Amino acid sequence: MTDDELAELLRDCPTLYHVAERGSWASIRQHGLLSTSALLDLWEVKGRQREVIEAARRPQNAVIEHPLLGRAVVRDQKPLDDAGLLRCLQDDLTPEDWYRLLNARVFFWLSLGRLHRLLTARPYRELEHDVLEVDAAALVTAYRAKITLSPINSGATKPFPRARGRDTFLPIADYPYAHWRARRAPGERVVELSVLAGVPDVERFVLRVTTMRGDQSVDALL
Repeated sequence: MTDDELAELLRDCPTLYHVAERGSWASIRQHGLLSTSALLDLWEVKGRQREVIEAARRPQNAVIEHPLLGRAVVRDQKPLDDAGLLRCLQDDLTPEDWYRLLNARVFFWLSLGRLHRLLTARPYRELEHDVLEVDAAALVTAYRAKITLSPINSGATKPFPRARGRDTFLPIADYPYAHWRARRAPGERVVELSVLAGVPDVERFVLRVTTMRGDQSVDALL
């Protein structure tokens, strides 16, 4: 991706969206927006409990507790399944490898359409979520070296497991934007933006935080 292509992407997608568990904003504000692995480090989760959360599919939310930091929730991975991953993984990756790749990052959608598609999916439509809206250009400027882009929803294998491998998450400079521009509408040329380890100072980039149920905002948190 050239600098001109990146500028076009940021014009088309000026806001990034991150979905967190209801009630998570206070903790995110205090500790930053952390990847699952970074959160487990901070909460000092080790051994079997960590392996279950970090290296395998989470069919339900995982709650972790710390005597000083309190309670945190690691979101489920219902849209993923091992059978689908075994069908679509490339580069000799295993499902465990893929879960570890996902858990090393925090993810943002680049379009409202993608956000609403997740929030209105059957497992989530009746639940409430904290949704962070983030200034895309500011985040990219600050975290460019840690950002990777993906042309697919890397956290889903349903309804169809799209091929994925080590080149699914590419640095900005390596992303084939021209290829996807010729095939997709604005807003779909990059599906996910992820940041390795997380964004400890995410509040600097936040434009708005709302509680959402389905595609409706029910409360303004910031």
